[in-house]
Amino acid sequence: MAVIRRTEHTQICPKRKLFCQKRWYSLISVYLCIILIYIYMSALSVLYLVLPLPLAFILHDTEEAIVQHRWMQKHKDALAGRFPGMKSVIDYLCGISTKSFVIAALEELVVLLLATCYVLVQGEYSFQIWAALFMAFSFHLVVHVLQAVMVKGYVPGVVSSLLLIPYAYVGLQGIWYAMSGMEMVICGVVGIIFMAANLLFAHRIAGMVIRSRH
Repeated sequence: MAVIRRTEHTQICPKRKLFCQKRWYSLISVYLCIILIYIYMSALSVLYLVLPLPLAFILHDTEEAIVQHRWMQKHKDALAGRFPGMKSVIDYLCGISTKSFVIAALEELVVLLLATCYVLVQGEYSFQIWAALFMAFSFHLVVHVLQAVMVKGYVPGVVSSLLLIPYAYVGLQGIWYAMSGMEMVICGVVGIIFMAANLLFAHRIAGMVIRSRH
């Protein structure tokens, strides 16, 4: 009986060993699949979120550049009458020529292209920098929609804003999954402050360039 039991034991062990090996191979295969899916999703997020941002900016600012100056000149009196507290802002916007606007937009585009390239090379804090700029751009789109609601009609940039809001929603959803709530708030605030400061800087550069040509 002892011989039989020993024989059975020697027959069962190789089977258990083979089963364990297969189990480990299965776990490793699943783990590798998860890694590949993560890499694929990361690459996919770069394709449908990161790379389109400069293109979205070009689409939006092209609409603004085409109609902004003429629209402001046409509606400045009506806007000043409806919003007397914003007369200084309205006067400033009326003074922005199409050339000045385009030069300022080019400076902003360079910033977005640099941020996009920094993400592609996986620089330190590249995602946070990109997320801050993306949230600032998304905020800018919402501002245009709110402006259209306030004036009860078309404002420069609102058409492209409405077209790009689904893209902004998907991007913000991706940022929400990748960041904590506090980190997202910080990046959003920093991005909006940077956007406002850079906008003033871009228009100052535009003014200097135009003055130097005259």
